[in-house]
Amino acid sequence: MTEPSQLLHSPDGFACPAWCVQPEGTPRGGMVVLPEIFGVNAHIRAITTRFAGRGYAAVAPDTFARAQAGVELGYGEGDVAAGRKLKAAVERLPEALVLGDIQAAIDHAAALSGGKVGLVGFCWGGLLAWRAACELQGLAAVACYYGGGMTGEAEMARSPRCPVIAHFGAHDAHIPQKGVQAFARAHPEVQVQLYDAGHGFNCDQRASYDEAAAQVARERTLALFARCVG
Repeated sequence: MTEPSQLLHSPDGFACPAWCVQPEGTPRGGMVVLPEIFGVNAHIRAITTRFAGRGYAAVAPDTFARAQAGVELGYGEGDVAAGRKLKAAVERLPEALVLGDIQAAIDHAAALSGGKVGLVGFCWGGLLAWRAACELQGLAAVACYYGGGMTGEAEMARSPRCPVIAHFGAHDAHIPQKGVQAFARAHPEVQVQLYDAGHGFNCDQRASYDEAAAQVARERTLALFARCVG
């Protein structure tokens, strides 16, 4: 496998950095990985590499690049504060800009793989994954992990253009269960899955990591992608 850093060409001409990993042999499809508020750090690069190990041409765009490129944060209090500040800076920009960067990643994954493209996002990336499923082109399936903000009224008013699975923790202090239940009622077409875990349960570098929940969510996500992407 190769693990190069590449520049994607967004619709407005912006050069968005991305971590791209090609599988051995012919790709079964493409995969876009959207990071948490911690940037394309070691954890996100590991997830991207694992998707390549499963045969997908995987692309992780730097969704912070419009505010600050090359961000790699850890999970301490200072890192969380820095990540939230960067997220707020990107969210203040027109939505079309970061979605354009994600569209460029989708297009690049399609070009690398020659096949269908799936997308997975975590935390803020989970919210962006939901927006991508509803607003962007070329996606065969999307997986959202504990997408902060997904359960707000404005986000629930969107409609997905492809199959979506959404993973939430029952003990997530950042995403109230009332909102998760409202989202599930508003979108019966979405596979809403609830786990006995908290926020960030998929990240094995965080204290909130829950191995059992992460494994079940991973199996469900991979099953969706195998069925819809390849």
